[in-house]
Amino acid sequence: MSTKENIDKTDSSIKDSAAHKSEEMTPKERLSKADHIVKNRMIASVGAGLIPFPIIDLAALTGIQMDTVRALAKLYDVKFTKNLGKTAISSLTGALFPVATGPWVNSAAKTIPVVGQLMGTISMPVIAGASTYALGKVFIQHFESGGTFLSFDPEKVRNYFKEEFEKGKDFAQKETKAS
Repeated sequence: MSTKENIDKTDSSIKDSAAHKSEEMTPKERLSKADHIVKNRMIASVGAGLIPFPIIDLAALTGIQMDTVRALAKLYDVKFTKNLGKTAISSLTGALFPVATGPWVNSAAKTIPVVGQLMGTISMPVIAGASTYALGKVFIQHFESGGTFLSFDPEKVRNYFKEEFEKGKDFAQKETKAS
């Protein structure tokens, strides 16, 4: 099954369960659906990291990360707008400058003939997958605790993001090898 089909299946599952709002879902069911959303978007991000063209890979990654946050917000019945999502994502990744520059550096490396393209193609999928995984895990934790986009404080989740980024690298490396 393709990544797009997995994402569509997840979204259909969420829509089907919309008849009974997240309050009617058990916490375990909601968390399972949230983890499924993050896993599918992480796999899609690994694929975006394989795009050999600088900037295009980042545009795809940004879209996938926005979709991750949108899908989680929908699952948790948190109001989502594109501007709120962009602000929350950029405030989190901006607060984590050394980690967040990974995708930019790896994308830019692809502009260097042969060596840069090889290095960017090897490392970008892992960085892309790991950052999407960490982002998803941060928002799951935030929404599980009753948070909204307006109450999101990137400083409070900095260490958690870094921890989840490291875990995400392991998952993304496994997905890269499986591809």
